[in-house]
Amino acid sequence: MSLQGTDAHRNADGTLPALVARAVAAARAHGFPYSCRPEQGRLLRLLAGGAPRGIAETGTGCGVGLAWLASGAPPGTRLVSVERDAERVRVARQVFRDHPEVGILHGDWRRVEEHGPYELLVLDGGGQAKGDGTADPVRLLTPGGTLVVDDFTPATTWPPLFGGVPDRSRLHWLEHPALRTTELRLAPDLAVIVGTRLRG
Repeated sequence: MSLQGTDAHRNADGTLPALVARAVAAARAHGFPYSCRPEQGRLLRLLAGGAPRGIAETGTGCGVGLAWLASGAPPGTRLVSVERDAERVRVARQVFRDHPEVGILHGDWRRVEEHGPYELLVLDGGGQAKGDGTADPVRLLTPGGTLVVDDFTPATTWPPLFGGVPDRSRLHWLEHPALRTTELRLAPDLAVIVGTRLRG
């Protein structure tokens, strides 16, 4: 989720997939500003096309990122998303009411473990994105599966810094021994980490 991510869709309204437009409208109606940005959404839609069986994300919000994923997923792909806030779960479930392949769970992000492993896993949270070692890509991803950790500010140094000290969360993913990972700059102020779980 990105600060002002909902508003960032304003200029793209006429070109959004129908499900994304529906989720953005729901986020606006409920005053939720933290949706994924269109730059992130387009990447998620593209990556979803390579995940024919299972996709998961954490931090549903009102479902904007999930809508991007669902818009790119092949027919028959199951999508699971987890949201802590009960009201946002209710809103997102309404957005996806006609999409039985989408399940929205209420609770802690760890609930994604109930339905894994996945071919694509999107972890919300930028600098705090489950980099404490508890999100295990070996357990959560199929071999060759893709991990996306979103909402980073692009790194300008090596090692990357956060608050003047090495960014342990970012380094956790960039140096994880089970992943081949890189940071992608999506905009001057926005980056994501994308990794592939190594086979074998």
